[in-house]
Amino acid sequence: MLNQRRLFHVSTAVLAVVALAGCQSNPPVQNASGVQSMEVDSSRKGPVSGVGVEGQDIVSMTDQMMRDILVEPIFADTGKRPRVIIDAQYFVNESSQAMNRNLITQRLMVNLNRAARSRMQFINRQNAAMVEQERALKRSGTTDVGTTGLTKAQAGADYRLSGKITSLDSRSNRSGLVQRYTQISFELTDLESGEIVWAGIYEFSRAAADDVVYR
Repeated sequence: MLNQRRLFHVSTAVLAVVALAGCQSNPPVQNASGVQSMEVDSSRKGPVSGVGVEGQDIVSMTDQMMRDILVEPIFADTGKRPRVIIDAQYFVNESSQAMNRNLITQRLMVNLNRAARSRMQFINRQNAAMVEQERALKRSGTTDVGTTGLTKAQAGADYRLSGKITSLDSRSNRSGLVQRYTQISFELTDLESGEIVWAGIYEFSRAAADDVVYR
């Protein structure tokens, strides 16, 4: 009996120690060389920058392109509202920098949509299959026709954005200095005649001793 009591007390003590150790949280690891996160103005160069296309370039470029497009006579506020497709399908990246092209085309489309809804219509060609599926449901009687009524077909577009990103790189083996010239061009093409009704270009050249990694 004595041994059983002794064993019980020892087991209880061990469990208490284990429980206490589990309740104690590990002290936070101090990263002496770490940098606290910070808010960065997307329209200005941030603390991490290199020789390629960066956030402030996309903001500046799309704002400039939007202003240039809106002054074109074909997009004047005449009530016709030409139909435009702005997406990345025909926007090609031939530069040495990896880049998500949607960052450029999406910002341009959203800003134009906000500023020029009374002057142009924006066609969502990327989701044509989604639209066609819903049209089929309406016409089969699976759903009602909604509140805006039916159309004979999906909307055709008058103009579509295309463009190209290109670059020219150079490096000095002696100093390690890296230089890159970047050119980004845009065109709006008449989808009936093939005429380029508007074109714009954005270009810059930068040099740095140590380039950053773009993803």
